[in-house]
Amino acid sequence: MVRLLPFFQSESQLITALKRGESRAQKLVYDRYSGKMMAVCVRYVANRSDAEEVMIDGFMRAYGRIAQFREEGSFEGWLRRIMVTESLMFLRRTKSWRQEIPIDELTTEPDYAWADTSLEANDLLRLVGQLPEGYRTIFNLYAVEGYSHAEIADELSISEGTSKSQLSRARNWLQANLAKLEREYGQANGTTAVR
Repeated sequence: MVRLLPFFQSESQLITALKRGESRAQKLVYDRYSGKMMAVCVRYVANRSDAEEVMIDGFMRAYGRIAQFREEGSFEGWLRRIMVTESLMFLRRTKSWRQEIPIDELTTEPDYAWADTSLEANDLLRLVGQLPEGYRTIFNLYAVEGYSHAEIADELSISEGTSKSQLSRARNWLQANLAKLEREYGQANGTTAVR
């Protein structure tokens, strides 16, 4: 196992120190996981300062509930779940996840072939970040976190049909904007996308 610090020879020792409330263990966990957990929060809460606040609240919740971690799964997975929950709680409080754009406002016909190989993964990640908040929330829960529509419906207090509809609209939005990005990329490089 990777050596975490001279004080903690294993993750199990680190968890034990967290359960005792040791501040050096809390600092180590924050230093080790904050980058990954910030990425999780930003996927749901687009405003970086709000996402950072959500992440800090998530760490505080994790420290306060560390006794609930049974060491049956990965600690990082447990921490990630807390960050998703904190992000969803923030979105519920601000009611911003319910914002959506009507499907008829999509100006580009979706391209079901998705993107040309000339587009980068970062292009797709940037587009996911630009999804309207409601679409982004459901897309992330379904496509990234692996939640079922029933779980999403339960988590967000919506119907399964609403979850499926929002996901479909998110996919259409992404496809339309990927096609637009691909055309712009082709024009900038003097090539034409082949269809």
